[in-house]
Amino acid sequence: MTSVAIWRALGGSDARRRSLWGCFLGFSIALWTKTEVVRIGLNNSSITDASILLKHYSAGAAILAIMYYIVAVYGQYPADGEMARAVRVARVIQRAATKTALASFALMTIMFFTIVDRSVPSDHFVSDHAGQWGATAYMSVFYVYLGSASAICLYQWAGAFRGEERGLLRAGLGMMAFAMVLGVAYSFGRMLAMWFWLADQPSDAVAHKVESSTEAMQLLLFVLFALGVSVPASEKGIRRARAWWSLARLYPMWRELMTAFPTIPMQPPRSRYRELTRRDMDAELRLDRWIHDVADAIEKLRHHVPDNLMAAAKEKAAHGAVAQAYWIKAALAAKAEGAPAGPVAAFEQQQATDQDGEVAWLRDVANAYRKTDPSQAQRLLATAGATA
Repeated sequence: MTSVAIWRALGGSDARRRSLWGCFLGFSIALWTKTEVVRIGLNNSSITDASILLKHYSAGAAILAIMYYIVAVYGQYPADGEMARAVRVARVIQRAATKTALASFALMTIMFFTIVDRSVPSDHFVSDHAGQWGATAYMSVFYVYLGSASAICLYQWAGAFRGEERGLLRAGLGMMAFAMVLGVAYSFGRMLAMWFWLADQPSDAVAHKVESSTEAMQLLLFVLFALGVSVPASEKGIRRARAWWSLARLYPMWRELMTAFPTIPMQPPRSRYRELTRRDMDAELRLDRWIHDVADAIEKLRHHVPDNLMAAAKEKAAHGAVAQAYWIKAALAAKAEGAPAGPVAAFEQQQATDQDGEVAWLRDVANAYRKTDPSQAQRLLATAGATA
């Protein structure tokens, strides 16, 4: 949680990122208060059981941040469009979340310092205060706030999960929704247990068992929530990695084409290392530009080769990508030898349904181009010239 909070702090300043940063920061503080050194140190400080109050403040603030995240995601709608139910709920949350949180924190603070028995520092607050009405009332305020917020998140994310078609985002929403199921079960389950203990005082073993089992449920909640929020972000990372890999495969062919036609690229080609480590342009955008660069270069090369060069290349290669690689290698050789510009020659371009298909095809062409040597290009030019 701490690592994700730091990552989110460096990730931008729009409303969604700020909300998620606040959420992870609050949860990370809450989790640090559960560690033995922090817990015992705070509980034995001048404010007895201070770790409990700090944990509930930070967890409550994290929940409030989630509410603002929901508003940032679902609170927008077209000015002339119909307001969807998810948006209406988000607007209600926006109006009530902050006031409800502040009222809950104020009431919890008053109860903590007045009716909660803190005569002896506790190591496990819920089980150590089992059967005590002051602690039960205090925890009930927190659990109602926590459980209600979890239920709202569950409603929004479960609805988004049902309507989402993208795989990774759907998986992330599913994990976040299930985390909120655990949040609802954790909050109201513990609250009901504490109220039941007012009527039937449990043994220490039973109280500790209930607290430890629900604690495990809460820790699983944190894991699922962190993964659920992070998984959709990995989709963009995967796309960037694929784009970077495609750039690495296309580089040799792209560089030779751009060297032959230096007016096509916006900047002269640099070394492979410098091109692949550029930070001034997103990898996906650069890949799109390289695709257009290659297409423009091929269009120019068509004026420097015999019309039947494509047919000759297809006779030597069973696969269309290999034939294109032969054609490009031979066309570049003809251009380098000073072949004058003439009528446009025939060229068979693979038809792709989308950019992913086009990139995959160009990778195959670039791979075959890398394996094609100059002597093959010369023989192909000779064959085309003899046929012509």
